[in-house]
Amino acid sequence: MQEFHFYLPTEIIFGKDKELQTGREVSRHGSKRVLLVYGGRSAEKSGLLDRIRKSLEEERIFYAEWGGVQPNPRLNHAQAGTDLAVRENVDFILAVGGGSVIDTAKAISHGAANPGAKLWDIWTGKVKLTKSLPVGVILTIAAAGSETSDSAVLTNTEIGKKAGLSTPLNRPVFAVMNPELTYTLPPYQIACGIADIMMHTLERYFIPDQKNQMTDEIAEGLLRTVIKNGRTAMKDSHDYDAMSEIMWCGSLSHNDLTGLGRPKDFSVHKLGHALGARFDCAHGASLTAVWGSWAEYVYKNDIKRFCHYGEKVFGLDGEVCEQNARAAIQATTDYFREIGMPVSLSELGIGIQEEGVLRELAQDATRGDSVELSFIRKLKAEDVYQIFRMANH
Repeated sequence: MQEFHFYLPTEIIFGKDKELQTGREVSRHGSKRVLLVYGGRSAEKSGLLDRIRKSLEEERIFYAEWGGVQPNPRLNHAQAGTDLAVRENVDFILAVGGGSVIDTAKAISHGAANPGAKLWDIWTGKVKLTKSLPVGVILTIAAAGSETSDSAVLTNTEIGKKAGLSTPLNRPVFAVMNPELTYTLPPYQIACGIADIMMHTLERYFIPDQKNQMTDEIAEGLLRTVIKNGRTAMKDSHDYDAMSEIMWCGSLSHNDLTGLGRPKDFSVHKLGHALGARFDCAHGASLTAVWGSWAEYVYKNDIKRFCHYGEKVFGLDGEVCEQNARAAIQATTDYFREIGMPVSLSELGIGIQEEGVLRELAQDATRGDSVELSFIRKLKAEDVYQIFRMANH
């Protein structure tokens, strides 16, 4: 095995009605002033926010509220939430929602612990991040895995850039996970979550020089589990067992367990972020729209890996390795289509793009051609343009 360092400080509280323990969990961390961060009206209409408020009140915890988080979380909204957190002198940030809410809460926790520093300066490394407020999570969407990950993203709408920040300070101190809280999600959002979970694993999986067998087994088992239970969940979002498996897979897919002993790639995420920043499309959909084109562009540089993936995840058993590799790519895009995810730019709902737009997207994904993407095959801006071009139908 190759060496690795794995640290997961997030406590998982998993099961029915566990959100009723929220106040107690906050108290255990010595906090008495909370900023409650959430998205739209669903958490209010479902009664979830009232249950959480009551739980906090029972522990005599003060709380202020910051709602209105949008998909592709906005920098300006997180900055305004930071200003509120500082004014209210909170000592804990509590996220109620999915990845966008959690990432916003993480951003607010960094900003509130460093008053006077602009969030985008923290995000871009101009201000060194050495301290943050604790974050707790009540998860309502199984997708991003942000509830256990060291990463978060923000979209700066003023300059049209979406950027990620990875730091151990992004790890929440606890995550409450009740699969029943996902029952009311629309099918498209469930599908986007399934895609995101798969992509977080695939981005760690397609790395050269694979030597950590157990890491592979975890990743392959997770992918098989998501694919199987994803089919069930798309038919019945109230299937507790299926939604439970998907929710747990979401956390495991992005807490680094599926990539121990190997570097992260996340080249497809860079393409997806460029699309998300420009067209404000759903994150999971932006990934599936280009993954097949990325795979077709790079697979010949590691045919054996794609072949192995097809055998372990989809049970392909053809005698010719390259045929299995191509069949594995096709099986993946077929599954994305099966659950209603786009596999091209037109299916993403943004239409066929002009060459100039594709080149601008390639520049955005590679930071003006200053960074190379992918490990299987190094990708410069011209390569990324060709991938966007392949997906442009």
